[in-house]
Amino acid sequence: MEEVKALNARIADVINLNFAGALLGWDQQTYMPSGGANARAEQLATLSKLAHELFVADETGQLIEDAEAAVKDADPDSDDAALVRVVRHDFDIQTKLPTTLVTDIARETTLAHEVWAKARAENDFASFAPTLARIYDLMRQKAEALGYDERPYDALLDEYEPGMKTNDVETLFAGLREDLVPFVAAIFERMDRVDSSLLHKHYDVDKQAEFGLAVIKELGYDMSRGRQDKAVHPFTTGFSINDVRITTRYYPDYLPTALFGSIHETGHAMYEQGVAQKYEGTALTGGVSLGVHESQSRLWENIVGRSRGFWTHYYPTLQATFPEQFGGVSVDEFYRMINAVSRSLIRVEADEVTYNLHIMLRFEMENDLLEGKLAVKDAPAAWNAKMEQYMGIVPPTDTQGILQDVHWSSGLVGYFPTYSLGNFLSVQYWDQALKDVPAIPEQIEQGNFEPLLAWLHENIHQYGRKYWPQDLTRRVTGEKIQTRSFVRYLKNKYTPIYDL
Repeated sequence: MEEVKALNARIADVINLNFAGALLGWDQQTYMPSGGANARAEQLATLSKLAHELFVADETGQLIEDAEAAVKDADPDSDDAALVRVVRHDFDIQTKLPTTLVTDIARETTLAHEVWAKARAENDFASFAPTLARIYDLMRQKAEALGYDERPYDALLDEYEPGMKTNDVETLFAGLREDLVPFVAAIFERMDRVDSSLLHKHYDVDKQAEFGLAVIKELGYDMSRGRQDKAVHPFTTGFSINDVRITTRYYPDYLPTALFGSIHETGHAMYEQGVAQKYEGTALTGGVSLGVHESQSRLWENIVGRSRGFWTHYYPTLQATFPEQFGGVSVDEFYRMINAVSRSLIRVEADEVTYNLHIMLRFEMENDLLEGKLAVKDAPAAWNAKMEQYMGIVPPTDTQGILQDVHWSSGLVGYFPTYSLGNFLSVQYWDQALKDVPAIPEQIEQGNFEPLLAWLHENIHQYGRKYWPQDLTRRVTGEKIQTRSFVRYLKNKYTPIYDL
C-alpha cells in the first residue's frame, strides 16, 4: 500500500536517528574516554531532539491517518496493519512528551552515567544523590505528560511492557511470593548441601573469554552480524537486524560472571538477529517488549546454560581449559555449584531461586521514589532494610547495594519488573517448545542447539513487534503470563539439589 510505504519512509528516518544515538551510547559504555562525557551528552541530546521532533510532527500524524484509512479493511494480522498499529501506539505516546523534556532526559542521563560509574567505583552514594533526584523529577514529569489512570508507574512501565499495569505486576509478585518465600526459607536452612567456593578460585581472564566466545557462537550468535566487548555493566544493543552487539565483564576470581552473563546477552542478541529481514528499518524491528526479550536471555542463561545436559556436553572442555580447578571435580558436582542458592548481594549474580526477590525490592523502591513516599537521601537505608527483609543480609557498601545497577542513571524507571516477567515467560515458552519438539533436551546434551533456536525463531523472534506481548504469549502458549510454570520449574530443579 502506497500510504504504508510513505509512512515507512518517514519512520525510517526516525529509526536511523535513534540507531545513531544508540551507537553513541554503545561507544560511551565501551570505548569513549571519560573526558568525552559532556560533549557526548550534547550529541545525544541533539539526536534525541531531532528524532522526537521528526516523529511527532504534524506530517507524521497525517501519514498515520492516511495509512490507517488504507488498512482499515485489511487483515489485522497482516504486516501492514500491524505496522500502522505499532506506529500509532508509539506516536500517541511520544506526542505527549514535550521535546524539551525528551532533550533534558537525554542530556541528564548521559551525564549521569559517568557520575554513577564514579560513585559506584568509590562507594559514594552522596555524590550521585543529586543526579538521581533530578532523574526521578524528570521521570515524574514524564509520567504526568504521558498520563495514567491509577499509578504514575503505569505510564513508565508501559514503555517497556505495553499493556502491563503496576497492579498486574503486584498481583504476579503476590502469587509468586506465596509460593517462593517458604521454598527459599527451606533452601536457606540447607545451604551447606552445596559448596560453590571453587567458583571463586583464580580463572585466567583470557581463557574465560576464549571459552565463553566459543560457547556463544555454538549457541547460534551470528558474529558476522555482532560482536562482544567489555563494559562496566553487561548489555545488548543493536543498530540493525544485522548489527546486534553484546558486552560482558570478567572477574578473575569468579567464573560465572562472564560465562553466564555472555550467554544471557546472547539470548537477547539472537532474538534481535532472528527478526524477519523484511522488517529491517521499520517500526516492527526489535523485540515486542522487555519481558519477552528477557524471556529469551533467561531461557538460554538458566534453563539451557545451567542445565545438566548442557554441561554434559561442555564440561570436558571446561575441565581442559581449567584443569587445576576442575580436574578432580565431577560434572554432577559442577552442576550443583553453578546452581547454588545464596544470599547474594548482587542482582546479576543471583541464582534463579532468589533473583526475583531482587526485582521485587527494586520495583517497590521505584514506586516509592516516584510517588514521593521515599526521599532520595533515604534510599540507601531503605534498600538495605529491604535486603535484610528479603535476603537476610545487609550490603556492607552502597557499591554492593543501591549503586550496583546502571538502570536509574539511564532513566530506565519501570524497566526492572520486566526481568521477572521474563523469568516467568521463559519457562512458559520452554514448556511449549518441549511439547512441540520433545527431543530438545537430548539435542542440547549433544551440543545441538539449532532445533531450539529454530523453534524460537519460528514462534517468537521472526515477528519482532508485530504482536503485543500478551497476544504473542497467548499465540505461543495458549494463555497469558503466569507464575505457576515458573514455580513448578524451580521446585522440580532445586528440590533434588538441596535434598528437600
